[in-house]
Amino acid sequence: MTNSPDRYLSTRGHAANETFADALLRGIAPDGGLYMPQAWPTLSSLKQTKDADYSIIAREVLAPFVGQSLPAGAVERAIAKLVAGFDHPLVTPLVELESGLFVLELFRGPTAAFKDLAMQLVAALSDEALEASGETLTLLTATSGDTGAAAVRAFAGKKRIKLVVLHPLDRVSPIQRKQMTTVEADNVLNLAVRGDFDDCQRLVKQLLADESLRERGRLSSVNSINWGRLAGQIPYYVSATLQLGQAAHFVVPTGNFGDAFAGIAAKKMGLPVAGMTAAVNQNDALARAINEGLYDRRPAVESASVSMDVQAPSNFERLVFEASNRDADQTRKLFEDFARDGTVTLPDDLRKALNSETAAVSVDEATTAAEIRHAYEAWGRVVCPHTAVALHAARKIDRNGAPVVALSTAHPSKFGGYVESVLGITPEPAPVIAALGDKPERLSIIDSDYASARDAVGSF
Repeated sequence: MTNSPDRYLSTRGHAANETFADALLRGIAPDGGLYMPQAWPTLSSLKQTKDADYSIIAREVLAPFVGQSLPAGAVERAIAKLVAGFDHPLVTPLVELESGLFVLELFRGPTAAFKDLAMQLVAALSDEALEASGETLTLLTATSGDTGAAAVRAFAGKKRIKLVVLHPLDRVSPIQRKQMTTVEADNVLNLAVRGDFDDCQRLVKQLLADESLRERGRLSSVNSINWGRLAGQIPYYVSATLQLGQAAHFVVPTGNFGDAFAGIAAKKMGLPVAGMTAAVNQNDALARAINEGLYDRRPAVESASVSMDVQAPSNFERLVFEASNRDADQTRKLFEDFARDGTVTLPDDLRKALNSETAAVSVDEATTAAEIRHAYEAWGRVVCPHTAVALHAARKIDRNGAPVVALSTAHPSKFGGYVESVLGITPEPAPVIAALGDKPERLSIIDSDYASARDAVGSF
């Protein structure tokens, strides 16, 4: 039987293959692995999409992954809702800063962050799947800021969906927190966890593995462990390449590695890509694994680029699976050992294979602040700290004649306090930020142990 892009297998090899709808609504495979398409589809219509129409691009990317598992027209309806929420005709416009150096603006949506691009799609597609099946769904997500805000905006008020968002207490920006906690929706529960993002992510994975919770209905996640989320990020790499008219070297500020893996997926689908660089902040577990072969879990250290304060990025598992030539046994053992011991040494051939997929660099706090100043002084551009991490890495790349595109993942006003401390000016607020005002917040504080999280979710 021929492998198909609309059938999904687990990175750990011990779960039945699923349709897109089932992978979307389940989130994580029963064996603890992440869903991946059996095969990569080919971007066959690029010549027909050179006008960079985002709706056409997104359909070209997503339709092969979905197949016939959703009602007819579901993908087109989801994309129409997505595009309607963005304030630029290109959705993700490319801006040249200097010769050969560009930023891809991914913050033009309803919460002023790149997470909107996939979250709006997942919300619409999940709605379609649940309406067709008559089921209900509880969604769990861990967030270091932007994922939670985008999820609350996308899923608030959904009749068949409950949303539980876990964020690390006092470790997201005030704006990010308010975007989650000021939305009045009875189907949303905000949990502030006494811990870091990795604690939140661990709790979500434990909750998803709790089969007793599934007795109440479907249980899934909208973190980028969900393939639907990740697939929804592929189109903007295609859009950027078409806007340029040539292959680019992409530099991606990353925490959980979903955004960066979406670029790798685009390349697997045939998109011409000159290179990939994952730029992390001082939480450098990913960079050390790729560059040194040691994957070692350490407590996340709070940084200005809070959405990247991750030391156990979930999507590293997808990268290992792909780089190991889809060796599920090796992938399963590596991540089971990591979960047990907190550290693993990668075989040298695997480390080299990882490095051939993407380079990785770490940018410290002082350099992040200096890059914000440079962007303002050189180009008159105010950037968020995550974008600054990417820009610093982008300016250091040997371009070899290829343009370099740094992904700009959030509007600077989402981190206005930090940006003001660096530049001495307050960033002009994005309209969605200005609209927050002084609305009351709704959240519950819990400890980082599983019993506390289960009790909170079980009573919701």
